[in-house]
Amino acid sequence: MPHSHLIKPLIGEHYPTIDYGKGVYLYDTEGREYIDACSGAVTANLGHGMEEILQSIVNQGNKVAFVYRSQFSNQPAEELATFLNEKTGYPWTFFVNSGSEAVETAIKIAIQHWQEQGKPMKRKILSRWLSYHGITFGALSASGHPSRRERFDSFLGDWPTIEPPYCLQCPFGKTYPSCHIACASQLEIMISRIGADNIAAFIAEPIIGAAGGAITPPKGYYERIKSICEENDVLFISDEVMTGCGRTGTFLALDQWGVKADIVAIGKGLSAGYAPIAATLISEKIMDPIINGSKVIMSGHTFSGNPLSATAALAVLKLIDSEKIVEGVDQKGTYLKNLLSKLKNEFPFIYDIRGKGLMLGIEFDERGPRFTSSVVQAGVDNGVLLYPAAAGIDGRRGSAIMVAPPLNSSKRELEEMYKRLRKTFQVVFESWKET
Repeated sequence: MPHSHLIKPLIGEHYPTIDYGKGVYLYDTEGREYIDACSGAVTANLGHGMEEILQSIVNQGNKVAFVYRSQFSNQPAEELATFLNEKTGYPWTFFVNSGSEAVETAIKIAIQHWQEQGKPMKRKILSRWLSYHGITFGALSASGHPSRRERFDSFLGDWPTIEPPYCLQCPFGKTYPSCHIACASQLEIMISRIGADNIAAFIAEPIIGAAGGAITPPKGYYERIKSICEENDVLFISDEVMTGCGRTGTFLALDQWGVKADIVAIGKGLSAGYAPIAATLISEKIMDPIINGSKVIMSGHTFSGNPLSATAALAVLKLIDSEKIVEGVDQKGTYLKNLLSKLKNEFPFIYDIRGKGLMLGIEFDERGPRFTSSVVQAGVDNGVLLYPAAAGIDGRRGSAIMVAPPLNSSKRELEEMYKRLRKTFQVVFESWKET
C-alpha cells in the first residue's frame, strides 16, 4: 500500500477509502457495503447521492462559485437566510463554515451585545460539564469534554461551571422529579457567585451529543434554565449544531420544550453533509443594540455565505420541507428505539438507551473508551457505522455510542441497522466475555 500524505484521526491507522454512497449506504473501494447508522458525524440527514441536491450545486457552480462577503451578497445566501427566518422565527443569520465557528460567532455576538450597551464587564460565558461545543479555542473553552480539553487546558477558558441534566447518574444523588431539577437550579447559584454583571451568556446543547451519548434532560429543565437566564439578564445560547434541522423531530430541538434561545448555532444537518456550512441565528433583541450602535458584527470568514454551500443547504431544507421528512422523525425514532430496547434485554453490558427522534444514544456499563472503540470497530467489520461518545459523570470512564441514521431512512433500513448492530454486539460480547 502506498504511503499516505493525508493526516487522519489516528496517524498510521488504516481507514477504508469510500468510493461512493447511495441513500443510507456507503461503498468502499474494495466493494464493501456499510449502512450509515450515524449519518457520518450525525450530519448526513438525507443520506448520500441525492441527485437533486447535487444538481443544484452544479447549476450554481455554472453561475458563480465564490464571492467575498465584504464585496457582494449572493442570491442563495439571501434565500437561505429568509428560509431559516420563516422556519425558526430568528430574523438574523450569520453564515460560517462549521459548527465550531457557529458557536464562536454566537459567543462573540453575545459579548458584543453587552458591549454595545455600555456593559463591557458582562463577558463571561457559562456552560455545563459533559458538553461539546467545538474544537476551536473559544468553543473548546465552553466544552466540558475532559478528554478533548486536556491537551490544551492551559490555554482554555475555565468556562464549564454546572452539572449536566444526567438523571441516570445524577451528580447530586437525587431522583427526578423530587430533585426539583437541582441541575438547573445550580445555574442560579453560580450566577449569584460570579455576579450577573460579569456574565454575558449561558450555552448548552439541548441534547448532549459527543460528550454524553444523547443525554436528554427531564421535563421542566429548559423552562427553568430559560427563566433563570431572563431573571438575571444573562443570554441563553442553544448549541443546535447536532440537534438542529429536524434531527430530534422538530426543526430546533428546543422546540420540544417550548423554549426559545436568544442565539442559536446550527450546522451539520443544515446542508446534510453536501457542503460545508453552519449558521448562527440571532433574535431581534440581541441584534438591536448592534444595529443601533456599531452596525458591525466582529466576526467573519472568507467562505462565509459561500454560494455553493448556501445552495446545497437550501436544496436540502426545501427537500426536507416538501417531503415532510421532519414530521416522520418521531415515529421512526420510536420504532428504532423499540428495536434497540430488544438489544438491552439481550446484552448485559447495555446500561441505557435514550434520546429523541433519530438522535439516540446507547450507554454501556463503565467499561471505558476502549470498549467504545471495540464496538465501533466491530460495527465497521459488520457493515454498520456508529458514532462514539463519552459517558459517565466524570466524562472519562463511561462508554457510549450514538445511533442517528438519516432522517429519510425506511423501516426496512432501520431493521437492517438493527440486525447488523445485534451482530456487532454479539461479536463484542464474545470477545469481552473472555477478558
